[in-house]
Amino acid sequence: MKAPAKKYIPFAQIPLEHRDWPDHIIDKAPVWCSVDLRDGNQALVTPMQLHEKLRMFRTLIDIGFKEIEIGFPSASETEYEIIRTLIEQDLVPDDVTLQVLVQARPELIKKTFESVKGAKNVIIHFYNSTSTLQRKIVFQKDMDGIVDIAVQGAKLIRQLTEEEIARSGMNIRYEYSPESYTGTEQDFAVRICHEVMEALGATKENPVIINLPATVEMCTPNTYADQIEYFIKHLPNREAAIISLHPHNDRGTGVACAELGLLAGAERIEGCLFGNGERTGNLDIVTVALNMYTQGVDPKLDFHDILSVGKVYEECTKMEIPPRQPYVGQLAFTAFSGSHQDAIKKGFDYMKNTGTEYWEVPYLPINPEDINRQYDPIIRINSQSGKGGAAYVLEQAKGYRMPKSMQPEFGDIVKAAADAYGDELNEVQIVSLFNKEFVDLKGKYELVERHFHQAKQSEDAQENPTVFTGVIAVDGQKTDVIGRGNGPIDAFFNALSKVGVTGYKFINYDEHAISVGSNAKAICYIELQKPDGNHIFGVGIHSGIVVASLLGILCAINRAEKQKA
Repeated sequence: MKAPAKKYIPFAQIPLEHRDWPDHIIDKAPVWCSVDLRDGNQALVTPMQLHEKLRMFRTLIDIGFKEIEIGFPSASETEYEIIRTLIEQDLVPDDVTLQVLVQARPELIKKTFESVKGAKNVIIHFYNSTSTLQRKIVFQKDMDGIVDIAVQGAKLIRQLTEEEIARSGMNIRYEYSPESYTGTEQDFAVRICHEVMEALGATKENPVIINLPATVEMCTPNTYADQIEYFIKHLPNREAAIISLHPHNDRGTGVACAELGLLAGAERIEGCLFGNGERTGNLDIVTVALNMYTQGVDPKLDFHDILSVGKVYEECTKMEIPPRQPYVGQLAFTAFSGSHQDAIKKGFDYMKNTGTEYWEVPYLPINPEDINRQYDPIIRINSQSGKGGAAYVLEQAKGYRMPKSMQPEFGDIVKAAADAYGDELNEVQIVSLFNKEFVDLKGKYELVERHFHQAKQSEDAQENPTVFTGVIAVDGQKTDVIGRGNGPIDAFFNALSKVGVTGYKFINYDEHAISVGSNAKAICYIELQKPDGNHIFGVGIHSGIVVASLLGILCAINRAEKQKA
């Protein structure tokens, strides 16, 4: 890892006097071409079997792809087989075009044409390597020799196309790729593509797809955009070409290269679902499409049930989608950070309370429901989580709307449990923690009986109009008590003093219904100040709100006694 300047040659920048692409925006979807069954399949440890290819093909059709590269039929019988199966079993919709790949070699071109006989719509995609390194190391040819390979291939493809059209009326289009385009001198790339277009007879009415692949990602995305803009500005007969991109991901910026390439004027993109492909993979078409969606642009691809698409992908390719993969990953909509959790919760509350027509939730650039993801896993709780996350999970699971002042205390309880557990806590565990700490708590004091009545005139009703009478059990020992106060809670505290409970000060309470109907119950959250000045919370649940508040008071006192021990 020392002295890289002695080993690596920096990528040469593109001589653009003025760049137009930084001022552009993406406001419409490109033409999409899936290469999952070709480029994606060749990169698998275990290539797909025929039934898996057919399943993947059907999935791509359902998503909305209108151009699908099926394979390299001249390379092997299995590649040839999928194409013949699709054609002979009439499995290709009329509005879908099959794309086949072939090197610019006569014998391979001829076999490729045999493989597509009977198809309705076909793109013959041919290529040869054009980069400086490929010319020097692999082909040992000069520029003229490389151009000759491409042009001779183009002439043969045009001849066979005209013969096939005359014979069957098949709709055949052309695509040419200067493979390793990113490592090719730009003026040479322009020259070879122009000469291929001339050989194919490209016109505005019958344009040729010129595919400019980042076969190896070699530069920053802005430089790739410079390459695309330079190429487009210098290509003669530009209107006779459809500019296509095929980014790989060697530098981890394939998505950025595609987006900036579109800004630079590209009209078509080739890629794979979830970025499958050689080495570090192809461009992830799903991410680019959904990025557009979040900007208000219809991507013309349907990922409304993205997890189902992911399941097909994993089962057919035997590859696993990383948990942090954008949009589809298991943790894509998960927040562990406390501040993130709190902001997400507030975002949901804002959406609900304002009725806004736009999606406005911090940290979530897309509504998970749009792609059939659920709100439930958005908040995940571990030792790094904050008070808001646990409160949100509890509200979603049980309908408990914990007051904000109580959230830090319960958050600390959850954090301690997560630390002890050593992993994240799920919804069931969080509810169980709350119930154990507040709802089901059995402590020193228990309310056995309770009655309230209004004091008589002779009992100083003016200052203490409410009388509580009941039975309090202390460590199981029942005691009759009575207390008077200016309301039920004050009277109850005065009654508790008869069994030695003193020094507690009532601070606040919140309550709300947690069920409806004749058996409706209320939950009451009680905040007390302890004798030492610190605050503590308790919870009571009962069909009567007054009783729920008494139970909440005893819960808080029992929790305080438990802390002393």
